[in-house]
Amino acid sequence: MKQLIIGVLAAACVPIGANAQTPPQTSPQAPAVIYPDAEASDPVKMGWMIGSPPPADRVVRTDDMGHMTFPKTRWSFSHWREMLPSAEVSRDRSAHNVLPRRERSDLDQVVFTPLGGGEPVTWLQSLSENYTDGILVMHRGNIVYERYFGALTEDGQHIAHSVTKSFVGTVAAMLVAEGRLDRDALVVRYIPELADSAFGDATVGQVMDMTTGLAYSEVYTDFNSDAFDFARAGGMMPRPAGYDGPKTTFDYLKTVKKTGEHGQAFAYKSVNTEVLGWIVTRISGQSLMQVLGERFWKPMGMERDAYLQIDPAGQGVAAGGLNLQLRDLGRFCEMMRNDGQFNGRQIVPAAVVRDIAGGGSQAAFAHAGYETLPGWSYHNQWWVSHNDHGAYMARGVFGQACYVDPKAEMVIVRFASSYRAGNALIDPMSLPAYHAMAEHLMATGSED
Repeated sequence: MKQLIIGVLAAACVPIGANAQTPPQTSPQAPAVIYPDAEASDPVKMGWMIGSPPPADRVVRTDDMGHMTFPKTRWSFSHWREMLPSAEVSRDRSAHNVLPRRERSDLDQVVFTPLGGGEPVTWLQSLSENYTDGILVMHRGNIVYERYFGALTEDGQHIAHSVTKSFVGTVAAMLVAEGRLDRDALVVRYIPELADSAFGDATVGQVMDMTTGLAYSEVYTDFNSDAFDFARAGGMMPRPAGYDGPKTTFDYLKTVKKTGEHGQAFAYKSVNTEVLGWIVTRISGQSLMQVLGERFWKPMGMERDAYLQIDPAGQGVAAGGLNLQLRDLGRFCEMMRNDGQFNGRQIVPAAVVRDIAGGGSQAAFAHAGYETLPGWSYHNQWWVSHNDHGAYMARGVFGQACYVDPKAEMVIVRFASSYRAGNALIDPMSLPAYHAMAEHLMATGSED
């Protein structure tokens, strides 16, 4: 039974906020799993949660982890705040920004070759390959392409998973620019409660860039991995009978121990972002929901309120709990492309955007061994390509993405519900598609 649980979790149950890069390691005895394609797994066609009430075998629940099991995820990711507790990130209802449109009919036929080679693929084909739920392309500030599939509608909200981290990292970088947060200070200057944890002698900058040395594993093929303890503490998955572990995210952070030295190598571990979220709320005196609302949703004229998943203590899940509309994610990423300006206002200081886009230590990043991201780096909770377009990204498991290409004056945002959790399995189809779209838009300008 335990092996069955591990198999299900390895295939489709990565805790919120995770951004696993390495493919799951399957047992030699485990039979190969054949997943239905995007059309066959369409949640509307499959009838998930349709009916009054839905048939028993068409119900998506959290107590059995069904909301994290493919193909039920094709419904649950577009209905996340119906599954788990969340709190509102409020917009300014009197100041809705309308995105201009210049939609094009030629983009579905953009062709590229996947990483590693193979037959050419069109942009439209790639959307099915990665189980896209919604995708938006903006060029020079205009919407040129917008599509929705499955359970997601243009007014709907979708779980962003680890794309959330980049929102939190951007706020932290803004606090640094304002002189309210010191990257070189120890975390305990702001959160003394972590003095006895691994974060006790880590700097804020090391947390922001995930170069901390933590005895914490995010191995989703191992049911004993620390990631599952973190998920249980934060209310992201059911707790077993008699559970006596940490009851909140913050309580769990106090238990994380150190291994090795801080500042030596990049290691993607979601607990870093939870520490950063704690710092942001401590400095601001506001909840993470209020911070995101005041910093982004209200001044940017977002189209819809967003929702942030909360832990059992009512604290926002910084590592991956944001639920938002696709066009609002597009607004945020277009703001970053435009040096922090949007809706007639300077939302993020231009120097902060330039610092993020400039990236971090490529040498530190190389230690992680991401084969699909050679030469990349990680800085302030953003993934930076260092390619000739200066592209950088916010990334989340199962295909969530915000891709900013300054040279091409392009932004691509995507929500997805792939059966593949790790981006290492999604990148071969996604990254060359994004770059091909950028090259096409640069070559054709505003032509239709």
